[in-house]
Amino acid sequence: MTTMNRSKLTRRDFLSSTAGGGLAACAIPALAADTATEAPADPAATGSQRLSLEQLRKWELLQYGMFIHFGMSTFVQNELPDGKAPATTYAPDRLDVDQWVSVARDAGMKYAVLTTKHVAGHCLWPSKHTDYTVANSTNKTNVLEQFCAACSKRGVLPGFYYCSWDNHNRFGSKTPSDGGPWGGMNGVPGPDPNLPPFTTSLYQYFQTAQVTELLTQFGPIAEMWIDIPGVLGRGYRTFLYQHIATLQPQTVIMMNNGIGNPDAITYAWPSDLLAIERNAPSRTGHRKWHDIEGKKYYIPGEVCDPIGRDWFWVAGDKPRADDVLLKQFQTCRAGGANFLLDVPPDKHGLIPDETVAALTRLRKNLKV
Repeated sequence: MTTMNRSKLTRRDFLSSTAGGGLAACAIPALAADTATEAPADPAATGSQRLSLEQLRKWELLQYGMFIHFGMSTFVQNELPDGKAPATTYAPDRLDVDQWVSVARDAGMKYAVLTTKHVAGHCLWPSKHTDYTVANSTNKTNVLEQFCAACSKRGVLPGFYYCSWDNHNRFGSKTPSDGGPWGGMNGVPGPDPNLPPFTTSLYQYFQTAQVTELLTQFGPIAEMWIDIPGVLGRGYRTFLYQHIATLQPQTVIMMNNGIGNPDAITYAWPSDLLAIERNAPSRTGHRKWHDIEGKKYYIPGEVCDPIGRDWFWVAGDKPRADDVLLKQFQTCRAGGANFLLDVPPDKHGLIPDETVAALTRLRKNLKV
């Protein structure tokens, strides 16, 4: 394929349905009280969240970050691959991770979040828990190691993204690609259309082992993104959240709640952040105080959106117009949410020149 196949189920389609309650209702019980409030009645209240208000507000001061979607999807030109392409399909011929981080720094971004493993299941580091990694690919570079080194050198805080929807390393799990209440990759239900996607205990053991690698091998990580957390179930998700916090207590943890309704956090709880994916803060601003199961939590928001249409690089997918990008950034800031702008490298392993130029113009227009 030369372009992403948009006739298939997209990650946006899946998240749109789950954010509205589909997966939450099937996977975990609804939280007793999941309503947003402006602030505790007591101005001295600090909230029940794991991280202090000071730590979370320090994260909010970062304001602007780069999301980097790069991996097997870049080479098969499909956002949600079936995980069957051989590891050698991943073959960047001019990979330059330093360039990515330099572009982020020069654009005025303070942090960057890299996809370590996406739906294809292919890992950008030589994990000991699967053969489907760069160690067996055409380019064997440990991308995570280079990414963290480049961030340290250039004063950009590193973050990792990890996807729980894995079409290669299944261990008996059912993924959204198999169909179910939300349709399949081609809109055709799987063998049991009434059963929502789920992960087995074997897969969860695998995810724990891989997340442990991520948080023990590459130094301090500022933000840990767990995508499609609803398939994990609340029990394991709570364990994973606590495990991440134990390994790196200062890391801000994002369990991606999905899109459509910024307050639909039930299938992604617990989390330190609230995702506002392909969306924007409400006109009255992102509400940071939430009542959840009788306790108050301060939960900052993070808007994430591609610079073009697609998360991964696609030939012909150009950056959005300068005024559109400027307005989106200003909307995020006015709404009190961070802006994580996705900037995907191409098949060479480079951020394209036209993308770099768009980011340069955006920084000039922002006057930052």
